[in-house]
Amino acid sequence: MSRRRFHAPPEAFASDHRSVMLEADEARHLREVLRLKPGDEVFVFDGVGKEFKCSIENARRNTAHLNILAEVSPAHPESPLQLTLAVALLKSDKFDLVVQKTTELGVVCVVPVITKLADVRLRDVSDAEKRLARWRRIALEAAKQSGRALVPEIAAPVSFDELIKEVSANRGNVMFAERGGQALESLKQNFAAHPLLITSLVGSEGGWTDGEIEEAKGAGWIVVTLGGRTLRAETAAITATTLLQHLFGDLK
Repeated sequence: MSRRRFHAPPEAFASDHRSVMLEADEARHLREVLRLKPGDEVFVFDGVGKEFKCSIENARRNTAHLNILAEVSPAHPESPLQLTLAVALLKSDKFDLVVQKTTELGVVCVVPVITKLADVRLRDVSDAEKRLARWRRIALEAAKQSGRALVPEIAAPVSFDELIKEVSANRGNVMFAERGGQALESLKQNFAAHPLLITSLVGSEGGWTDGEIEEAKGAGWIVVTLGGRTLRAETAAITATTLLQHLFGDLK
């Protein structure tokens, strides 16, 4: 039987790590959907990489108190590749899909990027906060479903210029573009060693301007063109994540 998994942030754990409290949706799911009872066994992950076997002490409407029995290995291990996906803002359902599927594929961070040809524009701070809250919920649910104990960070949106300047040159920085790039296989030669940190940058439906591609190249980013068919932006983001996990991570 698959694990019955719940999430609790690190601050929900007692200081002695003998108990943990579930609240709100997690507690209601335990009690009202799964109808679990005191003494039933469940698993709780903290979102930063740890998972625990627990037994239910009590469950009320909005809270559930669990006793921690032991720390266990997560249902599925993390990839050795620490992969950040930076992706241009897409229409909400498309960006939702990218967050969900790339979480399942093992990214550690998703960065929404404001580009010249982005599909959408953020209206104001409130709009950005609402989108972030939704994307973070999607990432949490995808991590839970896929057996991860680490929930990817969903960063606040940044401009293209900020991203290019701020991402460390010590990482493997790869921009996927529809033109002007190298073959994917060339990454093995371009990286001096097997990289453990990669930032992958994927554009919108409209792609990149010539200026953006040249700016990335000037900052040391490797531009890769997949060739073949023209992919939708959400397909490109998921495909790029899959290919990088295959080359440098744990998708073999």
